[in-house]
Amino acid sequence: MIIMQGKPFEKILEMIKDVDKVFITGCSLCATSCMAGGEQQIMEMKERLEKEGKEVTGFVVLEASCNRLQVRSALKKKKEELGKAQAVLCMACGDGAQTVAGVLEDIPVYPANDTLFIGEVERIGHFSEMCRACGECELGWTAGICPVTRCAKGLLNGPCGGSRDGKCEVDRENECAWVLIYERLKKMGRLENIKEIKAPKDYSRAYNPRKIVVGCRKEG
Repeated sequence: MIIMQGKPFEKILEMIKDVDKVFITGCSLCATSCMAGGEQQIMEMKERLEKEGKEVTGFVVLEASCNRLQVRSALKKKKEELGKAQAVLCMACGDGAQTVAGVLEDIPVYPANDTLFIGEVERIGHFSEMCRACGECELGWTAGICPVTRCAKGLLNGPCGGSRDGKCEVDRENECAWVLIYERLKKMGRLENIKEIKAPKDYSRAYNPRKIVVGCRKEG
């Protein structure tokens, strides 16, 4: 899941200081789970903006703010409300905001959220970073614990010298990823997985921006 949080309201007001009429979009997926772009949050944002003298011409909770075809279809149905707006406030992740902006090329789109990381939902309102989308997954030999993300230094050959009592040197609140990897591999009887020295990670796979096309039909 893409983890995000709402920008401070003061920053949102600063972004749209010259805007009197605004349309709001949310997202039923990640933004809703993060309580940053579901219907409840949109209604709260609408109320706050109206108290500041802004007119909200309409709103929509997009099924998936990052799906261009779905976004285009949903916003087409809101053409009248969008036509009255001077700007769109997108309560989704950065990808979602860019998708909305790509569909609505003639109207400014402002992000209401800050995108943080790809993470796991531990429980309602509690999220932990789990993946950095490095382009070459290492989970197969590390017992499903990512050393690239969960080790603050991204080490592939065991813990650094600063790890103490199972805690990370960089942040003592965090568990050392390599202690977790060792303990899980030991429990599985797979400690041989970490006896081989790993080469430095090839970060060229993580260049930006990346594209991929899957499941294409062959022509002819």
